[in-house]
Amino acid sequence: MPAIVEFDTLPQLFDGLVDHFEGQNRTALRYWDRDDKAWGAIDWETFRDNVHAMAGYLYSRGIRHGDRVAILSENRPEWAYTDMATQLLGGINVSLYTSLPASQVAYIIHDSGAKIFVVSTGIQFKKAKEIFNLCPELSEVVTMTEPKKDIPGCTQMFVAALKSGAQAYEDYGDEIARRRKAVEPDDIACLIYTSGTTGNPKGVMLTHRNLCENAKSALIAVPFGNEDHHLSFLPLCHSFERTAGYSAVLACGGMITYAQSIDSVSRDLMDVKPTVMISVPTLFERIYNVIIKSVQEGSAVKKVVFNWSLRAGKQFADKMHSGRNPGLLLKAKKAVAHKLVFSKLHEKLGGNLRFAVSGGAALPKTVGEFFLAAGITIVEGYGLTETSPVLTISPFDKPRYGAVGHVIDGVTVGIHSLTENSIIGQLCGEDYPSNLTTEAGEVVAKGPNIMKGYWNNDEATRESIDEDGWYHTGDIGRFDDGYLLITDRIKHMIVSKGGENIYPGPIEEGFKSEPCIDQLMVVGEGRKYLTALVVPDEDSVRRFGKENGIESSEFGELLEADEIKKIYSDIFRSYSRQAAGHEKIRDFRFIREAFSVENGMMTPTLKLKRKVISQNYADLIEEMYANVG
Repeated sequence: MPAIVEFDTLPQLFDGLVDHFEGQNRTALRYWDRDDKAWGAIDWETFRDNVHAMAGYLYSRGIRHGDRVAILSENRPEWAYTDMATQLLGGINVSLYTSLPASQVAYIIHDSGAKIFVVSTGIQFKKAKEIFNLCPELSEVVTMTEPKKDIPGCTQMFVAALKSGAQAYEDYGDEIARRRKAVEPDDIACLIYTSGTTGNPKGVMLTHRNLCENAKSALIAVPFGNEDHHLSFLPLCHSFERTAGYSAVLACGGMITYAQSIDSVSRDLMDVKPTVMISVPTLFERIYNVIIKSVQEGSAVKKVVFNWSLRAGKQFADKMHSGRNPGLLLKAKKAVAHKLVFSKLHEKLGGNLRFAVSGGAALPKTVGEFFLAAGITIVEGYGLTETSPVLTISPFDKPRYGAVGHVIDGVTVGIHSLTENSIIGQLCGEDYPSNLTTEAGEVVAKGPNIMKGYWNNDEATRESIDEDGWYHTGDIGRFDDGYLLITDRIKHMIVSKGGENIYPGPIEEGFKSEPCIDQLMVVGEGRKYLTALVVPDEDSVRRFGKENGIESSEFGELLEADEIKKIYSDIFRSYSRQAAGHEKIRDFRFIREAFSVENGMMTPTLKLKRKVISQNYADLIEEMYANVG
């Protein structure tokens, strides 16, 4: 549904919502109160008072139009207070991933020129202390958690900041009000530093217009309503959560509950019972794989019941989304399937879920179709940090998994031919032909959601936005009957020794539903054939070993068993029988350590750092090509 208030800037959104809900005792935010061990509620009046208090504090510390305030925190109310307070002053929010090491935190704080640094836990406060003297413009650290040791002179407690800020707001309220009214749509609202797979991150400058127009367009496409309740666990420094799970949910009058932690999401879902869930594909993939593993381990009867239920669910979904009446018999089958199988999935997700939203990466087709058969529609979106981020959203009533949906209102997406250097097809969100089909090329975009540019990096800005105003995403895609399909990233393209161009993304995607494969990366740049580095799923391997009398306390020894290796050989052989010659995977090696943000082999947005992984496992890669002339 559309936003419940008119707004062109974030201060207008906040003030409009505060006025709209005044006197209604309406909950805006919920959080886990660790002292009371219960969910606490923050109504709109309290939200307003705390934002005003934080604005008063920041103003008293010299924050003015264009100044940067950095936040290193998990999702929690204090993040929202600081962000909205910064926006009211015309300042710029610089949010950081909590997983970043101190060295990268130092780079971002120094590059952005942040003056105030707000941090959450003791771990994040430690990083702030380490980098403080490396950032000459940084004047103060505000911490949400009381330090265990003496507090340095440059530090202020968040609670104390709110207390003194409330008085400052009384003293400077008129001036702060004047400044928030002076905020213009084209002013920068936030810097989001991209987690690049190579080099230093770039600060994406997103304006109030970028964020507000994108949220409003997303609300036209996604059926959020004022009775909806969102469990927020994706990092708020990620543009997807910032727009979809924060601005859009608030703008439609919905309620946000902050998860206790990323590790508690499964428990929080059942406790909080949200109506909508916004996530990256990884969560949906894990849920799917757990269910498939359970079925595979189950009895023959369990497998028959599951497969029958899945067929019934798919048949029902196909009828519904093609506009046909499913009929009484199919409705009855769907009800039985829900009771026997799918009700358990709904319970795990809280039992109150109307739909889910997936973004940040490609959702595997098999996973999307499974959830749809189970009665849970996953609305898939596509975009980048530089596009605020949404470019396309799959239609709620006609989802097509394997594609990323239709272009949203106000945005134009084009396909740029890499050989002809021209646009070979484009769709506008307001008016596009559903039968448009094009060849593949680079996805480019125009619209009010396209970033202002990269902070302190005019060269990178010119490389990304051409003279005609098209932002070049770096993604390869094509239109098919009005839907956008994304193939891969241009920079991920593998050029084989024979000169074939191979995109590893779709190949890797196909293995995500294999229970015994946790992670996988395709290798083959400049080589005669493709190979793969595989992170095996330990639980699946040990279970197979136990069932077949192959046991070892050492997982590495278990992986050396011929019977275990044959499982993986068969998987790759089955894939290769259907693949083009240059896309067949001829060999593989096991990797014991999972790719992760902590070990530097994934970005904070969970993308593979291919060069880092290739360097780390260069010896294994060479083994797979040792006998090639």
